[in-house]
Amino acid sequence: MAAASFVQQGKKIVAVGRNYSEHAKELNNAVPKEPILFLKPTTSYVPSGGNVEIPEGVLAHYEVELGVVVSKRGRDIPEAEAESYVAGYALAVDMTARNLQEEIKAKRLPWTVAKGFDTFTPISSYIPRELVADAAALGLVLKVNGTVKQDGNTKDMLFSIPRLIQHISTIMTLEEGDLILTGTPSGVGPVVPGDKVECTLTDSTGKQLATLNFNAVQRKGGYQYKPE
Repeated sequence: MAAASFVQQGKKIVAVGRNYSEHAKELNNAVPKEPILFLKPTTSYVPSGGNVEIPEGVLAHYEVELGVVVSKRGRDIPEAEAESYVAGYALAVDMTARNLQEEIKAKRLPWTVAKGFDTFTPISSYIPRELVADAAALGLVLKVNGTVKQDGNTKDMLFSIPRLIQHISTIMTLEEGDLILTGTPSGVGPVVPGDKVECTLTDSTGKQLATLNFNAVQRKGGYQYKPE
């Protein structure tokens, strides 16, 4: 499988929660001592230029992230060898049904529904590894209707990409085409139907590596959130 086809052929999205301390603090969450993991279905992908469909009653939040595309199958990967399991990267947004998530967190239930809606993982085109000199020094910017809402850098991750690969692979086997979402910087917030979201990924020289754009629309039919 060509890594560039990860959206069509990858088997899972492994997402990392609270990997930037300022983001953890803005949601009044404790800074974790080891990576917090959750899964998203690959059916949540939507390509750049598409629509994010917000279900009725859902307060949808954006979370811009660097995605790491896995190059080959691996289990119990040593941190020192983790870089060889990176095929490339992508710019992504982990959309979250925040009001639903807060309710289910209070009940100590899984986040799957809040993260797993169709179109809740907008994704850029594939970025080959050789185009990224240093994945630990990339700028992540997200704008809503032209206004900058998130402006972070991967240097502020609590857990590095090699550490994430090592940790995840001790729990579940990573396979070619899997995507690891590495967490979001601070500044998360709402989008509503009619909003236009624009994201960029840049290297330390300011060179643009990827863009990701989408429109927020109201979903017709399907799930409806009714708070208890």
